[in-house]
Amino acid sequence: MIYFDNAATTKPYPEVLDTFVQVSSKITGNPSSLHRLGEQANRVLEASRKQIANLIGKDVTEIYFTSGGTEGDNWVIKGIALEKMTYGKHIIVSSIEHPAVKESAVWLKKLGFDIDFAPVDTDGFVDVTALADLIRPETILVSVMAVNNEVGSVQPIKEISDLLSDKPSISFHVDGVQALAKIETTRYLTARVDFASFSSHKIHGLRGVGFVYIKSGKRLNPLLTGGGQESDKRSTTENVAGIAATARALRISMEKQKEFEKRTRQMRDLIREELMKFEDVFVFSNIENFAPHILTFGIKGVRGEVVVHAFEEFDIFISTTSACSSKAGKPAGTLIAMGIDKNKAQSAVRLSLDLENDMGQVEQFLTTFKLIYEKTRKVR
Repeated sequence: MIYFDNAATTKPYPEVLDTFVQVSSKITGNPSSLHRLGEQANRVLEASRKQIANLIGKDVTEIYFTSGGTEGDNWVIKGIALEKMTYGKHIIVSSIEHPAVKESAVWLKKLGFDIDFAPVDTDGFVDVTALADLIRPETILVSVMAVNNEVGSVQPIKEISDLLSDKPSISFHVDGVQALAKIETTRYLTARVDFASFSSHKIHGLRGVGFVYIKSGKRLNPLLTGGGQESDKRSTTENVAGIAATARALRISMEKQKEFEKRTRQMRDLIREELMKFEDVFVFSNIENFAPHILTFGIKGVRGEVVVHAFEEFDIFISTTSACSSKAGKPAGTLIAMGIDKNKAQSAVRLSLDLENDMGQVEQFLTTFKLIYEKTRKVR
């Protein structure tokens, strides 16, 4: 089996699974309980929080645990809107955001908020000048992802940070799900970023765990009310074992980050170079300022899902762009925002690589691609 769908989810490291099992079996208390077992659980919880904070260069008081990236995005977008609605109801999100951000913004329109979508250029980068033109006195939030999940474009977070440097009343949120332990943290967690959301299962952690960075002094409405957990911002009993496993996954992934960037870039570049030799292949992902592990392409006249299933017959697993919306059968939203023709966009498939992949798998993929390409000759 060849697994080239790591942007959708990653296989947990064995050490991560071991941490989860050990904590689950040995730390039985509720971290909010006053007795000794509760204190043990709380120590593990806070040690994990501290480790994550240190790894991303933030303070321990700025890390809040969630169930994943979608929850984190929903919480920040809706929480900021409700917290700051008396100051303004204008929100700007990029036109290539993950549905967790886009749909949250659309939902807010029902409550009377005004939403603008910042455009991107033909390579999938947010147009900072156009974004600047959208800002109004009543703008309360700008949300731009760090790495686009569909084509891999690394967004100009530093430039947007500079744009917002003299606008402290505007909250700046970054969806860092596809960036964490993939590119340097300084490229997307600038001093101007107020909020950032992350997911565990994208970094060889477990599904159902994530965390949000909230800059000290910044406020947003609680996601859940009740028991007062997570400094009264998300009231529910914390998933201590999952959180401990996340801390370990992040540490291992960060230690491997430079190797990850080097090796995945080599594999991606080779695949891209070979695919561009075929006349009826569209390559949507560029190289400069793109994440090293994501490559999106299409075969002329062949829908993406057909290509995905064709590779699956050879035990090679890829995806049609975003895993969260692939079953809907819609063309990639990022490609449409980039000005790609709808028919071309519907052909898009995404490869997303990892350190567990190797050049042998790349060669096998390319050999299989040639077979599939020939089989689609009549369609093309």
